Amino acid sequence: MFEKLEIVRMAQGYARHAADRMGVTARNIANADTPGYKARDVTAFAESYRDSSAVPALKTSRPGHIAGFSGTASEVVLVAAGGAPNGNSVSLEREMVKLTESRQQHDMALSIYRSSSNAIKTALGRGR
Repeated sequence: MFEKLEIVRMAQGYARHAADRMGVTARNIANADTPGYKARDVTAFAESYRDSSAVPALKTSRPGHIAGFSGTASEVVLVAAGGAPNGNSVSLEREMVKLTESRQQHDMALSIYRSSSNAIKTALGRGR
């Protein structure tokens, strides 16, 4: 029932994006000493959300309206080369920052779920 609400679907996609990014970042850290390994990242959530085409096109009355999000996995892309003399481009500092950002995204998605749930309970008269 709640998955039909756009804000809940967006939060679900945001949480999935954060999980995808954490997984890619963990692989980067695991390969930090692998010669020739190129660091990877996922596309930004805004791009994934904007490019989502699995949801049927919604009618828009103004150009500012946005289409729905399918919740599909984010695309993995290579990060700019550089780094160690052995060709490895993983920077542990950059990966730690990405993990922190992913954690914040996940926490925000959970907050959106909670707020939506509380708003629905209040609307149904069940309050907190």
